[in-house]
Amino acid sequence: MAVQDDCKLKFLELKSKRNYRFIIFKIIGQQVVVDKLGEPNESYDDFTNTLPSDECRYAVFDFDFTTNENIQKSKIFFIAWSPETSKVRMKMVYASSKDRFKRELDGIQVELQATDPSEMSFDIIKARAY
Repeated sequence: MAVQDDCKLKFLELKSKRNYRFIIFKIIGQQVVVDKLGEPNESYDDFTNTLPSDECRYAVFDFDFTTNENIQKSKIFFIAWSPETSKVRMKMVYASSKDRFKRELDGIQVELQATDPSEMSFDIIKARAY
């Protein structure tokens, strides 16, 4: 599985310049490509609403939060989205190339696997960030 350079470049921009709130990646043929970019002002709901309900995707989300000590922090989540309704073959392709793709993105802090929107609810993201 090849990873388009654009995937790494956009991820670096999210990580260092905070140009995006999220990036959604998809596999086309034998390549991982950028599917959608989220503007810095978009919310977690905007992000989850962009994920297709019947196709697998990889995504990174830059989650901002304030700790109990009132410190502003941010964590970059890697989400492997694999809904029950997606094709079995695609689930296998995404599952088998996930680790290799994730290694290309240096700076992932939390990984989440989701087959249903409830498995990546805002409360779960919040709990995993702290």
